[in-house]
Amino acid sequence: MANEVIAAIATPPGRGGIGVVRISGLRLESMLRALVNMDVAPRVATRADFRSTDGGVIDQGLVLFFPAPHSYTGEDVIELQGHGGPMVLQLLLRRCLDLGARIAEPGEFTKRAFLNDKLDLAQAESVADLIDASTAEAARCALRSLQGEFSQRIEAMVQGLIDLRMLVEATLDFPEEDVEFLEKANALATLEDLGQQLAAIFAASRQGSLLREGIHVVIAGEPNVGKSSLMNCLAGEELAIVTDIPGTTRDAIRQTINVHGVPLRMIDTAGLREPIDKVEKIGISKTWDEITKADLVLWVSDVTRLETSVMDPDIAARLPTGVPQIRVVNKIDLCGEKPEKNAAEKATEVALSAKTGAGIERLRSAMLEAVGWGGNEEGLFMARERHLQALQMAQTHLGQASASMSQLELFAEELKLAQHALASITGEFTADDLLGKIFSHFCIGK
Repeated sequence: MANEVIAAIATPPGRGGIGVVRISGLRLESMLRALVNMDVAPRVATRADFRSTDGGVIDQGLVLFFPAPHSYTGEDVIELQGHGGPMVLQLLLRRCLDLGARIAEPGEFTKRAFLNDKLDLAQAESVADLIDASTAEAARCALRSLQGEFSQRIEAMVQGLIDLRMLVEATLDFPEEDVEFLEKANALATLEDLGQQLAAIFAASRQGSLLREGIHVVIAGEPNVGKSSLMNCLAGEELAIVTDIPGTTRDAIRQTINVHGVPLRMIDTAGLREPIDKVEKIGISKTWDEITKADLVLWVSDVTRLETSVMDPDIAARLPTGVPQIRVVNKIDLCGEKPEKNAAEKATEVALSAKTGAGIERLRSAMLEAVGWGGNEEGLFMARERHLQALQMAQTHLGQASASMSQLELFAEELKLAQHALASITGEFTADDLLGKIFSHFCIGK
């Protein structure tokens, strides 16, 4: 598999001004000659005719040749940059297959870059994160990880643990000097410093994960309290149908909005009440499904209807514990109240008018505060769930190491486990099945 030549269309499906076919493998000079019938200087864009089997011209464009190891994958890489018509690109790809290449699997180019030590695993994942970034802040955060900032912090932690392990292993080899040796080396202070560094990395990673994953926000409440109007106001466009008829919204309406660089995945849901027909019953069931998966719930009430201001006890009992809530008091334009934000006993309360937009900015700020957003993407890392789990695991092992310093064998083992947890982030210790799962989510051609 690793020695096979792979090829793929590296630009999105559909018509475009330019289309790219990418090829990677070992010793591609003969394939390059067959494709363009001319000498091509390394790393120089050269105008060429792309040739078919019979010597005819498939397309005209630019060809680039990156000899190994100075390429993205660490192998020979050819890029054919032609016209972006689907049929032209398919003909070029078919020509590459005729010359012995096979179609690349999703993420296989980047996987080869990782296996050939051109990128570590965290950098490789950041390639996909940069492509998928939905805000400018998320793109900048992913780029920092691609440039190696996250990996450098992790590698510094790993090296610190290795140095500390060396001290402990030396102490185990000379047991008569155990406690004094570690005390002279200031091992406890070193461990505490590593713990502080790890806590800072985890905090920056947890914030960065909000940029990557977005925040799943569910707008819920009784019928006709203005949930759809609130959705439209937050999105800045008429996404949901708004009427004064209770139960208008039957199915969830989704829209991603950008609030200070953080993607919020908003979901407008059917009003919660005793359903009056089968369709509404299905809609309410879907509402509860969305609430159980929410990172934040906006519970909307109508200031002109006192009965909506107090949540039904049965509904309150079903709301998931641990999920932040914001109580949105809507329609203040009908009673002359001012927009405001108050910290209530169980949830932040924001009074606003979805019709006029008064108080909407307060709600946007409250949503970010509720999920712990710090308000500055500088220094954050585009962390994935597996990164957070590895960091948490390392924190656990460091805590257990601190508690077992008097038992040197256990102390050494906990330090080793913490090191391995951190090293899994960059791929130094990574199972093959995890690699397959990670790269399978990349786009073909990358």
